[in-house]
Amino acid sequence: MSSPVITHKQPNEDRYLDLKLRPISFEEYIGQRKIKDNLNILIGAAKKRNEPIEHVLLYGGSGLGKTTLAHIIAKEMGVNIRITSGPAIEKWAI
Repeated sequence: MSSPVITHKQPNEDRYLDLKLRPISFEEYIGQRKIKDNLNILIGAAKKRNEPIEHVLLYGGSGLGKTTLAHIIAKEMGVNIRITSGPAIEKWAI
């Protein structure tokens, strides 16, 4: 049996692939119509008030599109995004 080939990609390569494969708008995002409609209302209201969105909590199992939705929300609002996870913030270094 041959062993699998393991390559070490540079972080820039990962980011490039992530940006190319991830939908960048609600129109490109397939499914979750009700969630997309609600988020569009939220974003539209925030833009009309010329204010940021107070908060958004996306939860669920892996692979459901939470990170993709977060990126789309940030793009629609014209802001930068920084992604983290619960386990990453549970253990603060003192």
